[in-house]
Amino acid sequence: MRVLVTGGAGFIGSHYARTMLAGGYPGYADARVTVLDRLTYAGDTRCLPMNHPRLRFVHGDVCDSALLRRIVPGHDAVVHCAAESQADRPLNGAAEFIRTNILGTHTLLEACRVHGVGPVVVVSADEVYGPIGPGPRGEDHPLLPDSPYAASKAAGDLVARAYAHTHGVDVRVTRGCDTYGPFQHVERPVPAAVTGLLGGARPPDCDDGRDPREWMHVDDHCRAIHLVLTRGRAGGVYNVGSGTVLTRARLTRILAGLCDGSLDTAVRPPADARGESPGRALDDRRIRAELGFRNLVLFDQGIAGAVHWYRTHPGWWEPLLRESVL
Repeated sequence: MRVLVTGGAGFIGSHYARTMLAGGYPGYADARVTVLDRLTYAGDTRCLPMNHPRLRFVHGDVCDSALLRRIVPGHDAVVHCAAESQADRPLNGAAEFIRTNILGTHTLLEACRVHGVGPVVVVSADEVYGPIGPGPRGEDHPLLPDSPYAASKAAGDLVARAYAHTHGVDVRVTRGCDTYGPFQHVERPVPAAVTGLLGGARPPDCDDGRDPREWMHVDDHCRAIHLVLTRGRAGGVYNVGSGTVLTRARLTRILAGLCDGSLDTAVRPPADARGESPGRALDDRRIRAELGFRNLVLFDQGIAGAVHWYRTHPGWWEPLLRESVL
């Protein structure tokens, strides 16, 4: 079994690759993994076991059709994580979102079509639905992106749908909520807050009524991606959530408590692996009913583990902080 992971030196892609190489996915213990990554500022080979005998790393661009024609053949499956994300600093502004998230998805799927490679999982995001509304958003909810990043991800999803319906490519789409965990770049919300707090910074002031988000641990997110890869329907779209919805202010209070050891249990959010907590942003009943997905990492355990990781790995994130200041 050979699996290609695009964007595999980024946060979610590298976690997926590391887990597979460590034997964390049943039936894939001997799988060979090819990681393709352009190594923009969010890509970091330190996230990968570069000397692993079953890992092949290719430094390249998912928009490079000639490169993809060389590396795609021979793979049995593809997990497409390559993307410019909301926190990235693309050189050409929105144009970089358009280039990578739309053209890159098209270039990859065209290579898979020509060489008969699949299944392909396109890892998308809940931002394609727009802001959290009065009720959970299911997979048939209208796509209402309200930023260039979200618009480019929504367009990539539609490219995937077109390749499934027009060309018969076995492509599936996941739309995950905000994700946190080890090896996440310091400009993302959780590590930005944690590294600042560990460095003695004052917690940022946040409006407690604004920007509620649904939060999930990266281990759960990657298990969901693998479930869709191995058991999902060709052409299917699957939301991946957790049921833990927090405003930025509440999340910051929790992180501040964990960083200084004064966490009050009163600020802990509902942490229910069955998804019964109120305020769910995504309706993810499809992946739970069809594929049996369950969140295994409860929020209070996962967020405490993430804080501990950043506390004990300053050598990983301090250079990134210095780069961010330059």
